[in-house]
Amino acid sequence: MPAPRRRRLNRKLAPWLFLAPGVLMFLIYVLIPIGESMWISFFQWDGLSAKTWVGLSNYLELLDDDAFYTSLKNNLIWLVLYMLAIPFGLFIALFLNQTVRGIRIYKSLFFFPFVISQVVVGLIFSWFYAPGFGLFFELTKWLDGTGIAILANPNTVTYGIIAAGLWPQIAYCMILYLTGLNAVAPDQIEAARLDGAKGIKMLWYVVLPQLRPATFIAVVVTVIGALRSFDLVSIMTDGGPFGSSRVLSYYMYEQALSEYGYRMGYGAAIAVVLFAIMMIFISGFIWKMWRDERGL
Repeated sequence: MPAPRRRRLNRKLAPWLFLAPGVLMFLIYVLIPIGESMWISFFQWDGLSAKTWVGLSNYLELLDDDAFYTSLKNNLIWLVLYMLAIPFGLFIALFLNQTVRGIRIYKSLFFFPFVISQVVVGLIFSWFYAPGFGLFFELTKWLDGTGIAILANPNTVTYGIIAAGLWPQIAYCMILYLTGLNAVAPDQIEAARLDGAKGIKMLWYVVLPQLRPATFIAVVVTVIGALRSFDLVSIMTDGGPFGSSRVLSYYMYEQALSEYGYRMGYGAAIAVVLFAIMMIFISGFIWKMWRDERGL
């Protein structure tokens, strides 16, 4: 083969060879499990004995399942309230993006919730809310005389868990915005100052447009984090009281893998519904990235 032709062939093959390991891992650990979950959702199966084909029965059963609707409603509440992490993260990042004495100590304190595990966060907030000795309970007791056991009340338990989840999520968004603020062009800031811009106008018209990539990543990770919430529900309430704090991922675990379930097909059907909801958002994010790449 002539040398010029061989070089052209190598240039065409090189990107695919670099991509091959990642594509292979994505196929094995993502695409095949998704396809297998969809396939299992059409069966009645306890994980050990032979599968029985039931078609769409698992999905039809979901339509009459009150626990499924409770879990879906809680996921939507998580999704809406979790988005508060983005403006709070931005506000703290703006506060920390200063060159004053001792600011590194404050940064370390705000980084702390990001580096500890969700299990530790769940335990801390469980003690914080605990009736009898929790700080939150004692404060509310001082105010109303009886105290609020937030995790024992079906009407407040989901909000208590979300508040715990927001703590590390705000820290994560803050780190994204701090990174973005380091890339803000100083010449544009100086030019805006010469034009008389300051305060909210400077933030809205000069800083925030340059933080658009950080905001995009913050929205993506926050939406996905809200939909895949599982750890805190498991640690703080086990889905209780009376199943009122379940989310779809935890209900899937209960049905498929816990001692109350072993209904692999039904759990897979819940997983497919959760995946479909996530795909709505993921498709939107991919479409946005595609448009940005093409400069549209």
